[in-house]
Amino acid sequence: MTFQRASGILLHPTSLPSRFGIGDLGKSAYEFVDFLESSGQKLWQVLPLGPTGYEHSPYTMNFSAFAGNPLLISLEHLAEAGSLKPDELTPLPQSTDIAPDRVNFDRVIPHKIKCLKLAYERFRQALSNKHDTDYEQFCQEQSYWLEDYVLFMALLEANSGKSWNDWDRAIARREPTALKAASETLQDSILYHKFLQFTFFEQWKQLRAYANHKNIKIIGDVSIYVCHNSAEVWTNPEIFKLNPETFEPAYIAGVPPDYFSATGQLWGNPVYNWDQLQKTNFDWWIKRFRATLEYVDIVRVDHFRGFEAYWQVPAGEETAINGEWIKAPGVEFFETLGNELGSLPIMAEDLGIITPEVEELRDRFQFPGMRILQFAFSEGADNPYLPHHYVNNCVVYTGTHDNDTTLGWWQGTSAEEKQLVAKYLGYSSAEEIEEINWVLIRVALASVADLAILPLQDTLNLGNSARMNDPSKVAGNWRWRYNSSEILTQELSDRLLELTQLYSR
Repeated sequence: MTFQRASGILLHPTSLPSRFGIGDLGKSAYEFVDFLESSGQKLWQVLPLGPTGYEHSPYTMNFSAFAGNPLLISLEHLAEAGSLKPDELTPLPQSTDIAPDRVNFDRVIPHKIKCLKLAYERFRQALSNKHDTDYEQFCQEQSYWLEDYVLFMALLEANSGKSWNDWDRAIARREPTALKAASETLQDSILYHKFLQFTFFEQWKQLRAYANHKNIKIIGDVSIYVCHNSAEVWTNPEIFKLNPETFEPAYIAGVPPDYFSATGQLWGNPVYNWDQLQKTNFDWWIKRFRATLEYVDIVRVDHFRGFEAYWQVPAGEETAINGEWIKAPGVEFFETLGNELGSLPIMAEDLGIITPEVEELRDRFQFPGMRILQFAFSEGADNPYLPHHYVNNCVVYTGTHDNDTTLGWWQGTSAEEKQLVAKYLGYSSAEEIEEINWVLIRVALASVADLAILPLQDTLNLGNSARMNDPSKVAGNWRWRYNSSEILTQELSDRLLELTQLYSR
């Protein structure tokens, strides 16, 4: 699938402003879409939308590859639907020890859960009196993942958050009699989690329709790996490399030493048993892509290189150094996926250690790869991230969610790199450069890349404190948010629109 020349903004919904301490699918999300439209943007890129666990990473600590994150549910929309009363919408008081542009998950989660359970009780009472055809249709259509997920979440809560392989042995092994008994015992909790998923996807569907109506497409993100303590691994242990006795991962996913870390990245996720996946004609993966494309327009495949070969590290290693590359059946998989789904609106995250084999896989299916401007000015004229090396079929970013903001990067980079930026862009010295973030925004939009994506932080002139994720650190990521829709000014919109029109995006 080829993409028309366009540009857009990278912003995860948790980074939107709200009265409840975390961004959601309510008013501010619609205001952000209006801002995109008035700025001439055609794309909104989000991170994975699934429910998150430890440290709230949407990539490595997700309880499901199919479910939505209940923390994104708009309480205000629930009130409009009559599930909450206006006086129950108590704003989350600002914490004195956490900056207002940071999500304080320890306070947000109990505050929102209290409101969501109130809404659920009214939903349950209404359901006992009258059929909800939309809800029943949702449960029927999504049953292939929903039934296992809601039982998993009910069991997770009943077991105080312990990993599924530490549950009762019969339940961990999914013995039918034990599962049936658990389903009956946990019936109310199961219904609660069904309500959360129905509500999330109804709200998301409405938001996406609003964006599409304004000619804005949603770019969703499929993280290649899933969390060990997830519904997917519990339900499908045979498609992962696990210890057959303990169900602990036998190997851990990650990458060898790279730009972000001298010891590599050890993500903690189990790796796939691709031999078993091939035997099923990649059924689980096809379901995953099909489900994702029900709710987004374009899929960014995170860690695309893992479909050609993946880095597996023996369980118990403290760093990712002592791993090895294992071949994956990428060609067969994407051919099968294309045969099942037809056109594949896929972007490939092809960063890191990229070999000719990975490039061949990407180009065979004409998936656009990524070009990061923050990576462009450190290796001389041959650096592939410099714009004069771009092809049309690629996506240029000033930086991604894993990078520092452009301003933060500029403030921390070397004098030599700054001088190369200046020389490349026609300045006599780095001191002449003002608003480096807008300089690189212009470079991205002016490039021949069909697609250009800008982190919102770069349009807002924000520094290091607004960074979304630092892959070299585990704690404290995924928390940045902006405080008010008023920050999306008409002046900012006009500035973006002028550049977008100037460069035919």
